[in-house]
Amino acid sequence: MSDKIENPLRAEKRRKLTELRQAGINPFPYSYERNMSAGELRSQYDSKLQAGEKVLDSNFKIAGRLMTLRSMGKASFFNIQDQTGNIQVYIKPEELTETEQKVFSLLDLGDIVGVEGYVFRTQRGELSLHCKHLDILTKTLEPLPEKFHGIADVEIKYRHRHLDLISDPDSRKVFETRSKIVREIRKFMEAKGFLEVETPVLQPIYGGAAAHPFSTHHRALDMKLYMKISPELYLKRLVVGGFEKVFEIGKNFRNEGIDRTHNPEFTMMEWYEAYTDYNYQMNQFEELVSHLAKVITGSTTVMFQGQEINFAPPWRRLTVYDGIREYAKLDPEKATDTEIFDACRGLGSDKKKPRSRGEMLMELFELSAEKHLLQPTFVMDHPVEISPLTKIHRKDSRLVERFEPFAASMEIGNSFSELNDPEEQYQRLKDQEAKRVVDEEAHPMDEDFLHAIDTGMPPTGGVGLGIERIVMLLTDRPSIRDIILFPTMKFK
Repeated sequence: MSDKIENPLRAEKRRKLTELRQAGINPFPYSYERNMSAGELRSQYDSKLQAGEKVLDSNFKIAGRLMTLRSMGKASFFNIQDQTGNIQVYIKPEELTETEQKVFSLLDLGDIVGVEGYVFRTQRGELSLHCKHLDILTKTLEPLPEKFHGIADVEIKYRHRHLDLISDPDSRKVFETRSKIVREIRKFMEAKGFLEVETPVLQPIYGGAAAHPFSTHHRALDMKLYMKISPELYLKRLVVGGFEKVFEIGKNFRNEGIDRTHNPEFTMMEWYEAYTDYNYQMNQFEELVSHLAKVITGSTTVMFQGQEINFAPPWRRLTVYDGIREYAKLDPEKATDTEIFDACRGLGSDKKKPRSRGEMLMELFELSAEKHLLQPTFVMDHPVEISPLTKIHRKDSRLVERFEPFAASMEIGNSFSELNDPEEQYQRLKDQEAKRVVDEEAHPMDEDFLHAIDTGMPPTGGVGLGIERIVMLLTDRPSIRDIILFPTMKFK
């Protein structure tokens, strides 16, 4: 605390705080009864008042943060900002009480105030509030950033999100849009007859994805628990139990790297629908995302980092094999394992030795094709080796019925025709368990999940959708940290 007190700006703010208290003024009152917001005031009067016109019989009480202050001789103008926007305030100290004049003399940028007065438009045409009463609601000690058009230092932007939100209206808009996107997803799913549910965050056995988990220890039960990497296995249990359409929007946690599109803590939606397959869910996925684009941006065509992305259905369907043929210039059915491995190494793979053919083919696709998938594309029909929870393709036993939707070269989801054959599911998980000796991300055995599949799960289509990546696309933000309020940061 001492180093902050030594800061001259903080020291001056603290002096003013002390002076307010010595004058008997409470700088932190308990409440303030507003009857108007800045946005509502603009909406109500922006189109009504002419320059110089006053509404003397109006009386509005608004509150917000003091963002600018300029003196004009015996009068002053300042702007206050609330969640809905900002409004200019005109103030003549001589019209205030002695206590209010004291408050005004001790104000700093960043302080939170309450203003009561009538609305008018200045001769220059700015809608304003003529202040008749002034209250201090919060006296601040921390100075605001010097520039009010946003914070340039991304370290400060992400680590001190409150400063970013105060100073950058565009940043606030992004997070308001994120909230709207989640609301629209819920409305879409509920209109389709889905039931929203919750699954455990702390799980005795993690599963549903290939990822490193976070772990913890429960003292009372003296047992190791894992933070959820996916809700998949629990949602499938609910389908077994008779809930034929379920979805969950919740946090997943994966103990992995951080980059432009990855954060260890992220929001995923997964849904499962009985009596459907991945073909059905492809149509439903593109319907949902195109609907979101239309509602949020007004069009199914959006701009993302200078690239026009058209989400209007139907999206391109591209098999993994066809993608390898097109972009790696290699025939996946004729190439030898050595040729596939060498092709991966030539494209920058860091793998030192060959793995299963399916794993190498998938890596080859990722290295050669994904960067080209700018327009919405369903990458489909993956090698069986990488999909332990997915039905074998009905036409090719080397593949599974799976799709991954891409847009702007980002994977934005995942979907399966879910495996519901209990004997095959047991063997697949057994094979995965054996691989864990050399692959920490291989899927662990889950006997309780197998018991549910033994009980009988109907044919089911399951889908995962990455909320953050959808938000990135619809708000034109290049990094996942721009659309997570509090991204994971190295401790400082």
